[in-house]
Amino acid sequence: MNELDALVESARAGFAQAATPADLENAKAVYLGKSGRITELMKGMGSLSVDEKKTRGAAINQAKQAIEGALHARRQALADAELEAQLKAEALDVSLPGRQRGQGGLHPVSLTLERIESIFGSMGFDVAEGPEIESDWFNFTALNTPADHPARSMHDTFYVEGGSADAPNLLRTHTSPVQVRHALQHVEQHRALSDTGQAMPEIRVIAPGRTYRVDSDATHSPMFHQCEGLWIGENVSFKDLKFVFTNFCRAFFERDDLVLRFRPSFFPFTEPSAEIDIQFQSGSLAGRWLEVAGSGQVHPNVVRNMGLDPERYIGFAFGMGLDRFTMLRYGVNDLRLFFDGDIRFLTQFR
Repeated sequence: MNELDALVESARAGFAQAATPADLENAKAVYLGKSGRITELMKGMGSLSVDEKKTRGAAINQAKQAIEGALHARRQALADAELEAQLKAEALDVSLPGRQRGQGGLHPVSLTLERIESIFGSMGFDVAEGPEIESDWFNFTALNTPADHPARSMHDTFYVEGGSADAPNLLRTHTSPVQVRHALQHVEQHRALSDTGQAMPEIRVIAPGRTYRVDSDATHSPMFHQCEGLWIGENVSFKDLKFVFTNFCRAFFERDDLVLRFRPSFFPFTEPSAEIDIQFQSGSLAGRWLEVAGSGQVHPNVVRNMGLDPERYIGFAFGMGLDRFTMLRYGVNDLRLFFDGDIRFLTQFR
């Protein structure tokens, strides 16, 4: 075995003894580094003749290539060993089910809204929508609310840019303006398609949506959800109001033994007016009267503002808080939980 063959075998043996990539780099420096064995052999060719340099140089290059091949082979072997050890340490149990993204669901207030629309839909009520930025006329004047009413104060209502000094714009404080808008459109369509003397079809509609008031605590929010209802016809009485709302509440809470109480009250847009209280006969709220809505016969001035003759048409209206009904149905005691966006709370309603 000549000198170069011995050098190659020595390099292979040195590389084989390297247990880590760092050890392998140290062994590489011995043979292929700037001061390594191959470099020293190349430097020693300076005293050789031209023909000897060709022969010697070719032999050294061949030995260098053999050493580099051994180095690459050992480097790959160390990488394979490291990967195998990692796979053993981080073994995956392929029999386990994969991790999936959790399914979303409707917000509890949205669930309540769908339930309310379904129940009133079964009673023949349509669903109407209207703008959240409303004019003073639709929000107050058309609903028989006088100019000196406290709700018109800048401290009690969110007024916004637009409109005029006499007719400012505001974030609606209830969804009653939708009732007026819907009634005016209903009357206009009837008059366009029918003779003036022909009886108009009844107006039976609910108006759910977001509303805004300057109020914030555990049971109130500056932005909240409301649903108002309206039934106008030639022979609609307070008896119909009691029948409709009683059946709605019992269907919503799924309690046939639910008791309702209509308590005299005052609202500018109804006369007579009544607060509606409910009482559960069982459960944590059993025996307590809970206020859930306001109601009454639509005031003649409001009927007139709807484009109808109050001597001929009569009806009732009611208004309730969707958030309040959601709290009662699901046993939630703090309204703010609905708007915090806490996934831990909201996932309970999926």
